[in-house]
Amino acid sequence: MQRALPALAVAAILAATVAAASDARAADVDVPPGDGLAKAVAEAAPGDVLHLEAGVHRGAVTITTPRLTLEGAPGAILDGGGTGSAITIEAADVTVRGLTISGSGLSLPDKNSGVFIGLGGDHAVIEDNHFDENLVGVYLDGPKDALVQRNRIDGLRRLRLNERGPGIEVFNTPGSKIVDNDVGDGRDGVFSVNSRDNEIRGNRFRRLRYAVHFMYTNSSRVLDNLSVGNDIGYAIMYSDHERIDGNVSDHDREHGLLMNYANDSDIDGNVVRGGEKCVFIYNANKNRLAGNWFENCDIGVHFTAGSERNEITDNAFVNNRRQVMYVGTRLLDWSVNGRGNYYSDNPAFDLNGDGVADTAYRPNDIVDQVIWRAPAAKILLNSPALQVVRWAQAQFPAIHPGGVIDSAPLMKPPRPSALDRLTP
Repeated sequence: MQRALPALAVAAILAATVAAASDARAADVDVPPGDGLAKAVAEAAPGDVLHLEAGVHRGAVTITTPRLTLEGAPGAILDGGGTGSAITIEAADVTVRGLTISGSGLSLPDKNSGVFIGLGGDHAVIEDNHFDENLVGVYLDGPKDALVQRNRIDGLRRLRLNERGPGIEVFNTPGSKIVDNDVGDGRDGVFSVNSRDNEIRGNRFRRLRYAVHFMYTNSSRVLDNLSVGNDIGYAIMYSDHERIDGNVSDHDREHGLLMNYANDSDIDGNVVRGGEKCVFIYNANKNRLAGNWFENCDIGVHFTAGSERNEITDNAFVNNRRQVMYVGTRLLDWSVNGRGNYYSDNPAFDLNGDGVADTAYRPNDIVDQVIWRAPAAKILLNSPALQVVRWAQAQFPAIHPGGVIDSAPLMKPPRPSALDRLTP
């Protein structure tokens, strides 16, 4: 006796059958430049491909037909006319590719964008487009499993930085991916709020406030991105269970990596070069930083505000003006299972040749603590009194005030593969 299929399975089979039959009747439609695109979109059937010919296609469009594709010939431009979003997607499985998209409105509260994808826009694909002079390039507002890839996004350069929108904004869009885009001249490169299970991979960010900015975004991956000359590279705030691997921050001005109330995350194989602080860790707990390269910053890592149970091992601190800044009295050992970190200013010996220095490394002393708490005391830095304090501390380590100690510093710096992506 055969068992009846569950009702949900029957519904899924019927839906797939209807979709297949509809796509079998799908048409390729050529759309000439001018004002006819909105009419063509309104009359399209599921599965249709609208080929936008070279030239300017005027007027914003809203897509409510599933499985519709807008594909531009070289030189095809969609001009939204300066109000609302140039393209709004409210149906599933829509693809937009090969277009220059410009002319969104200027209202951040109304989410004006080059392409706006709402709750119904699951599995949207936005690829190989050029976004120019839009308030927000692409806005993912609730769809599942969207893909934004290989786009160039140039922001509204005529506005002040804080008046611009992000290149790509992500809100509650689980499973969506942002891959291989080139984003510049916006406020943030990728701004993600209240989302999860996202992937930000292989993107290039330039002339922005933040390259990647996470707020309340959990269980996501930031992989192999390049941030050059922005205010801050990768800012992970109020977000947990992240994987931050293989990214480069090249001369971002303030911080290469900022961890603020970010917990239970793996930060591996990243490279930060130049800037005020390579890494700023503020009240971030139970994270693992391993195999990273921090070079030529004013401060290699600034570690503060009660951050606890972090593992910091196998990193390279190279030629930073101050390798570590820790303001606190607790004793923190930055070595794990007999392996610490490499410090370019550590004049250590390795008599047994095991790759680990024979003596511990202490990046800060009691004078550092005094200067951080009372900056006016810098005037006394070269005084005989402070020199005596430093000498006494070196002779009698027991008078150290606590802070960071690396009991197993490395003799050679671990080299992450991301170093190969730095320009000379």
